[in-house]
Amino acid sequence: MTQLRTLNDLVDRIGPRLQLRWLTPPPGPSLPLRPPNQATSDQSLVGPLNCIHPNRLQVIGPKELAYLSGMGESAQAETIAKLFSSKPAAVVFAYDTTPPSPLFYTWAQQMATALLRTPLSDEDVIRHIQFFLTHELAERIVVHGVFMEVLGTGVLLLGDPAVGKSELALELVNRGHRLIADDAPEFANTAPEVLEGSCPPLLRDFLEVRGLGILNIRAMFGESAIEKRKQLSLIVNLRTLDESQIAGINRLSGTLSARHILGVTVPEVTMPVAPGRNLAILVEAAVRNQILRIRGYDAGVDFSERQARALQNAQPMPLGGLE
Repeated sequence: MTQLRTLNDLVDRIGPRLQLRWLTPPPGPSLPLRPPNQATSDQSLVGPLNCIHPNRLQVIGPKELAYLSGMGESAQAETIAKLFSSKPAAVVFAYDTTPPSPLFYTWAQQMATALLRTPLSDEDVIRHIQFFLTHELAERIVVHGVFMEVLGTGVLLLGDPAVGKSELALELVNRGHRLIADDAPEFANTAPEVLEGSCPPLLRDFLEVRGLGILNIRAMFGESAIEKRKQLSLIVNLRTLDESQIAGINRLSGTLSARHILGVTVPEVTMPVAPGRNLAILVEAAVRNQILRIRGYDAGVDFSERQARALQNAQPMPLGGLE
């Protein structure tokens, strides 16, 4: 799938869904979707007609048309000139309406701005384009690991090569959980403190397991074994630890820490790998424990408080000791 850079890319990708039609000849293939000087521009990408804080894609509905039609000829011409002075990439007319003045076509040609129309409402057009652009233009990163849905939670399995990530993922799938992406899951920062993970199209459905080669999880386990995308909520880092490192693990809080990806803080649990450990059950337990933490419950804190209460309520031993 090509990267979204120009207005033509946008119309090609979302045009059929919104039934967009050109009112002017399609612009050159180099018309950028983002503002040319994005670092210094205050233009948002899409919104209703706004001449004070102009949008890169200006959407005109019945209210805006009524506002323009109610103006005198000179005031209308001044408003249209101001609309095009910010050099929008396109002006979109909703409800299959058309420009109320030929000045729209004159200015559109002069400023290299496209005019489009759609039978959808202006609210629907703005909502669809905003949702589409949020996902398409989000900052992205590829992380080496296996991304799973476990108990409805997005879990990223990390670890050194050959530590057992794929084998663990296969066991989790066999226990009813879902594979999202093996080897190169892609994460997008789609909202504040939200990382949405998905699989590159070429890798979708496949899992590489050493000794077995490439497995098609969808073909082997069915549609329910695959999830398309999920919000990342927990990282499980598989590590081979020596005895001193294991002895240094906090007995109350375990190995809970945090990792920062694209500026988003994600809880991380380091899972010691050793013969005889059932990692699938441990991952499920880690997910259940994280769900409890999100709800405000911490077992380590609860345990400590219970011990403290027990010490406070303990009866002192009589002088002289036991008879």
